[in-house]
Amino acid sequence: MAKKNYVIDTNVILHDYNCISNFQDNDVYIPITVLEELDKFKKGYDQLNFNARAFGRLLDEMMETNKPKAVKIMENGIQINSDGGRLFILTNGQRNPKVTETFSSDLMDHRILSAALTLAEEKPKVPTILVTKDVNLRIKAIALGMKAEDYTTDQVDVDDIFSSTNQEVMVGDSSVIDSLYVSKHGGVALEEGMLPFKPTPNQTFELKSATGGSALVRVDAEAERIYSVEKRTMMGITPRNAEQTLAFDVLSDPNLSLIALTGTAGTGKTLLALAAALSQADDYQQILLARPIVSLSNKDIGFLPGGYKEKVMPYMQPLFDNLNVIKASLGQNSNQAAKLDEMLKSEKLVIEALAFIRGRSLNNVICIIDEAQNLTPQEIKTIITRAGENTRMIFTGDVQQIDQPYLEERSNGLSYMIERMKGESFFAHVNLVKGERSKLSETAARKL
Repeated sequence: MAKKNYVIDTNVILHDYNCISNFQDNDVYIPITVLEELDKFKKGYDQLNFNARAFGRLLDEMMETNKPKAVKIMENGIQINSDGGRLFILTNGQRNPKVTETFSSDLMDHRILSAALTLAEEKPKVPTILVTKDVNLRIKAIALGMKAEDYTTDQVDVDDIFSSTNQEVMVGDSSVIDSLYVSKHGGVALEEGMLPFKPTPNQTFELKSATGGSALVRVDAEAERIYSVEKRTMMGITPRNAEQTLAFDVLSDPNLSLIALTGTAGTGKTLLALAAALSQADDYQQILLARPIVSLSNKDIGFLPGGYKEKVMPYMQPLFDNLNVIKASLGQNSNQAAKLDEMLKSEKLVIEALAFIRGRSLNNVICIIDEAQNLTPQEIKTIITRAGENTRMIFTGDVQQIDQPYLEERSNGLSYMIERMKGESFFAHVNLVKGERSKLSETAARKL
């Protein structure tokens, strides 16, 4: 394969600070404008700030290792991986005439575009490709006759992810289904050819017979047996469909330390996770319910009045709404509803912004991360690695509703986690399809 020159945009580094090592034997170029932009992200506690600092340290280590060659990084580059790829810093060409004639505004993006175009003109025999997660910048580059790509290293096949959960599986006759009901909790051993596919640990689906009969089933952690799943009620919440029944089954299994619930708006992801966690509250020191803060209308939380807790409260309100649904199901004046209020006061149940759990070691906790589709793969990794002894992590989200500018269905952290963790004995994923919030909500989610 012919060698290529890759020019890296700032957002790629902020997405994956180790990205420069993922281009095999090709040469990687960082425009000096990118380093200038990274400087603006070094202060702060979000994942973007961490990635900016981590990239700076990584670059410093590379230059230290390659002394005295690093002094001439602009000319000769420095080796960045075992494949022979080299890193260069682009200091010239920030105002390419073709770019300045086309775009009048002097934006950082246009300087990066200029540097890439200048490199392409100086090295016409080697393909130059601009790598950016900004779709508009990719379009601008293509309009100028350049090659541009998204950073796809951590992208996954979402069709494969969602086709393997909750599907209807047909079997030849009803004997398998009959055996499931007879054996109850004993399950049925999986034999070769029993299912039309090779199941993964903790996979859930509906088993149907051509001669009649059906059963909701889950594969065991070793993928050796299948068990029938029965409907159960937790904290006054009863499943309204097959998918919710399967979700409650995996949520109630203490052997599953990592669970993903996906689905469109109104399918009950957060409500089911919270109800299941509350029903197991006596077995854990704390229940932590968190979600990332995604600013509205391009406004940071600083524009809101009050202290930090007052500022983040509007973002946390959907979590309190789900808690109120559970309290209503239990009866507002019931002892269990009063117990929930006491759990909030004593911080047995904590609802807060996701930023608060960074750096913590979570032991003996059920941790529910809502709106996880707005997290990067690196952020998901950071959260999961907080898990200590007897801690369960539950991620909920809708990969069709991503509010972060450089994430999409294939590259968000939730999809990435599901793909990478599939097959692990401690992991389960259930995809909820049918909306149960209201007929209006379900119809809107499907048609609009």
